[in-house]
Amino acid sequence: MSRFWLLIVFIGISLAVRGSNVDSLIKELDEAIAKRPQYVLQKEKHLEELKEKLQNEKNPRNRFELLGELYTEYNFFNTDSVLMIVKERQKLAKELDDVVSNIHATLNWAEVLSTTGMFKEALDCMVCVDREDIPDFLLPYYYHLYRTIYGYMSDYAVDDTQKKYYDRLTDTYRDSILLVNDPKSSTHIVVLADKLNEAGEMDKAISLVEQSFLVNPHNFSGHEQAIITYTLSESYRLKGETEKQKEYLLQSAIADMTTATMEYVSLRNLAVILYQEDDIDRAYSYLKMCMEDASNSNTRLRMVEIQKIFPVINDVYQENKMAQQKKLKVMLLLISLLSIVLICSLFYLKRQMKKLAAARKQVVDANEQLTKLNEELSVINKKLKDTNHSLVETTYLKETYIGRYMDQCSAYIEKMDAYRKSLSKIALTGKMADLVSKIKSSQFIDDELKSFYANFDDTFLSLFPTFVEDFNELLIESERVVLKPNERMNTELRIFALVRLGITDSVKIAQFLRYSVSTIYNYRTKARNKALGNRDDFEKKVAHIGKFVEIQ
Repeated sequence: MSRFWLLIVFIGISLAVRGSNVDSLIKELDEAIAKRPQYVLQKEKHLEELKEKLQNEKNPRNRFELLGELYTEYNFFNTDSVLMIVKERQKLAKELDDVVSNIHATLNWAEVLSTTGMFKEALDCMVCVDREDIPDFLLPYYYHLYRTIYGYMSDYAVDDTQKKYYDRLTDTYRDSILLVNDPKSSTHIVVLADKLNEAGEMDKAISLVEQSFLVNPHNFSGHEQAIITYTLSESYRLKGETEKQKEYLLQSAIADMTTATMEYVSLRNLAVILYQEDDIDRAYSYLKMCMEDASNSNTRLRMVEIQKIFPVINDVYQENKMAQQKKLKVMLLLISLLSIVLICSLFYLKRQMKKLAAARKQVVDANEQLTKLNEELSVINKKLKDTNHSLVETTYLKETYIGRYMDQCSAYIEKMDAYRKSLSKIALTGKMADLVSKIKSSQFIDDELKSFYANFDDTFLSLFPTFVEDFNELLIESERVVLKPNERMNTELRIFALVRLGITDSVKIAQFLRYSVSTIYNYRTKARNKALGNRDDFEKKVAHIGKFVEIQ
């Protein structure tokens, strides 16, 4: 079961690859056809160069050889020009009075006659040539002409007896070609492959061509490649493998296009296959081109062959065109109706869009007002939030300081009571001098202030534990506060601690710390001068140290 599915997959992949190869070749052929005017111009330029060489050449022998080159180049390109060249070659051959040159020119003439469909005249010309006088290098050409002429006569025979007779002669001269040709030449390969095809040995023909041509296709000229690939297509036609036949017909047609050949068979046969596959437009286009090229080159034989099938394809093409035109008319009518409906819809839509635009403007205006209100509300909410934070902070600070204040007041009352008792004892003992001395002493006040400031430091730093570090971050690094050992805060830090608590009046700060107002002012000024960044914002930044949002 698994093998069956593998086989199905393999066949599917093979068909896909094959289809893709044919599609790419069709694309390549269409590109070559589009560039055909360029190829023709290149061909004509080369012909003009040869003509110029011929015009400048005075030696008859050299002129005869140049005419031979022109004949080869014009062959399969323009029959009228070939006729003129052959006549000129025959004239020169008589002047040279050379048997070989006369034979060569006569064979050229016979070939031209055969391509124009004048088979009897071509045979008469061939009969005029004495086999014994033909040099070895012309023998392949001589036999090739006989094979070609009898092959044409077989194709156009009116009955089976004639056809069999001409087929037999064709086979005979085919064998003769094989005897005198170089086995590695394209002619030998094509003729042998043709013989194998006629014998029904298509696989051998394919193998022969693949071994000699497909391995090294660049060893052959463009025209030779066209002929060889056409022969391969015939092998696959006889095998009934239409896709492979089409593939090699495409390759042959591409070679014909790129070499500016005007007399060809591949494109015509390809058009017939495409017609059978219902690709009418492309079949018509290719066949029309075949007819135009045959007409331009004046190849009557090819025109006759094309005219046999062109009417059939043309009729189908015209029918398709008429059907397409009918469809087009119906489509145009439908499009017109749809256009009217569309125009009406557009007018209606335009009216609705105006209404929608007005409504949208109202919505936009409302949204703008709403946005403004939201912005105002956001500002108010922020202010409320800040106020709430401040209130919470103030409440927290008040609660903390009230608790501390009550504790300190209680302790201070106890100390004052103890101080009173100590003064009473001195007074009772009558030691007035000691009493006066103690009353005059500031030691008690100094101790209490020291204790008060220590208590303030503890309370403040419990509320703002990172105040010292945060304060230093606001100062230039070289001017930051450095505390003494066991010192929690100094006078400068206490001043700004009070600022943090919201006490910004220098008079109140001076009273609290028991300094003059000028001293407090100097401390504040020096601190601003040491500030990192804008000095005017320094105390605002201090007021935001350890903001209450962080207090839990």
